[in-house]
Amino acid sequence: MLVARNDPAAILASIAELSWRLAIVACFPVTLVMLFDTLGWRFAFLRDGVAFPTLVTARLAGEAFNMATPTAALGGEAVKAWLLRGVVPLEASVPSVIVAKTTITIAQGLFLVLGIALAWGSALPGSPLLYGMLWLLAVETVALAGFVVAQTRGMLAWGGRVLAQLGVPAGGPEALGRIDDVLARFYRTAPLRLALSIGFHLVAWLLGSVETWLILRFLGVDVSLTTATVIEAFGTAIRFATFLIPASLGVLEGGFVATFAALGLGATPAVAFSLVRRLREAVWVAIGLGAFALVRPRGEPAA
Repeated sequence: MLVARNDPAAILASIAELSWRLAIVACFPVTLVMLFDTLGWRFAFLRDGVAFPTLVTARLAGEAFNMATPTAALGGEAVKAWLLRGVVPLEASVPSVIVAKTTITIAQGLFLVLGIALAWGSALPGSPLLYGMLWLLAVETVALAGFVVAQTRGMLAWGGRVLAQLGVPAGGPEALGRIDDVLARFYRTAPLRLALSIGFHLVAWLLGSVETWLILRFLGVDVSLTTATVIEAFGTAIRFATFLIPASLGVLEGGFVATFAALGLGATPAVAFSLVRRLREAVWVAIGLGAFALVRPRGEPAA
């Protein structure tokens, strides 16, 4: 629909002009993003115990499921933990996935703060879009604070008891209790690992700005790295707000059109940029699903 409304001939011509450079976009800097995000996950474990290549493979598969399935960006997290069976016990893998989801979201919030600050100081002072992002940041902050507190107060065991009362099987209470213990112990005893996890994820978000700048330059749109950071930061906020929609399909494209319009860049480059991003995402979803098909978890070790 957005393509049909915004000069489809010009959009397709812009994408066609990428030619061989589309291969660059498919590989860089997204490969670095994946590596830094995997480092962020590595430090979400209470202690090291999984080989880095194993984490990379599990993350590739999990993110592919998050992008391609209607599981509210959570189904892939279960896939990551499942693929680590036989490497570490669930009492280690499940808390790491929960902590990593928390730290990557904290890093995204910090990245959004940067985008808002840059927009306020140069690009969008007084814009309704900017105020909308401020409200979204406030909601995200409250939600994250509540989620972290819940992790330190035995949320899984409590949730298991509630589900049991409703007649829904939710795993053994002892296993859930052990996972809760690991979560609480991580936040209480591993502040350095927590900070490193957030830091590596933040670097990954910042690299997304480089990708945005690179794609727009390839499309013939002359933007600064500051403007690219604003675009990317606002895009991550839209993804956060629409996590129930697989890959934020449609909504993210509309958000980019609104952001580009507010920045005076026009709708046609916004749609072309969105389509190039989707092509890159499709490549990495295929890689992730291929990784999932090739990896078979072994039996779960003793706790």
